[in-house]
Amino acid sequence: MDDRLKKQMDFSLEIDKEKNIFRQTHLSQHGRNENDAEHAWHMAIMAYLLREYSNEEVDIARVMLMCLIHDIVEIDAGDTYAYDTEGMATQKAREDAAKERIFSLLPEDQKKELISLFDEFEEYKTAESRFAHAMDNLQPLMLNNSNGGKDWKEHGVTSEMIYRRQTKTKLGSEKLFELTDQIIQENIIKGNLSE
Repeated sequence: MDDRLKKQMDFSLEIDKEKNIFRQTHLSQHGRNENDAEHAWHMAIMAYLLREYSNEEVDIARVMLMCLIHDIVEIDAGDTYAYDTEGMATQKAREDAAKERIFSLLPEDQKKELISLFDEFEEYKTAESRFAHAMDNLQPLMLNNSNGGKDWKEHGVTSEMIYRRQTKTKLGSEKLFELTDQIIQENIIKGNLSE
């Protein structure tokens, strides 16, 4: 095996560890906690299916790849729960170190390509990154809704906290933000979320 292929295979094996990073969100219908790889796969499929609701025209392959790689850094950095303000204070530093280590397993050209894509996702400056973030916000909201707000209740999440996080959904899709608002309002009425 030549050096390039070996690096690509080493990276491919390394990212298998993403399947062992469990999130706070549970699978639908009160299933077990989902892992990062399942979350990423789910987001990528959703992005493809819902692409017509993006505020702007997007390169859907680029969006899907962002969805698939955005949490690879959590192999080293761990999952930071969306409403964990303490964890968020150190998230960028942890993820930057992980990004460098993990993507450095690749040949230099692919390392640069994936780091660039990861950074684009984090910066919210392109139509693709904004739509990918809309998926990152909608996917766990959909699962929490399917579970009767179990995870929200468990962590004391309020509708105000969710709205604060979901403001960025609007940047990627006004239409999906309308759906988000509807889901939040229904869960307030059902008593799954406090205001």
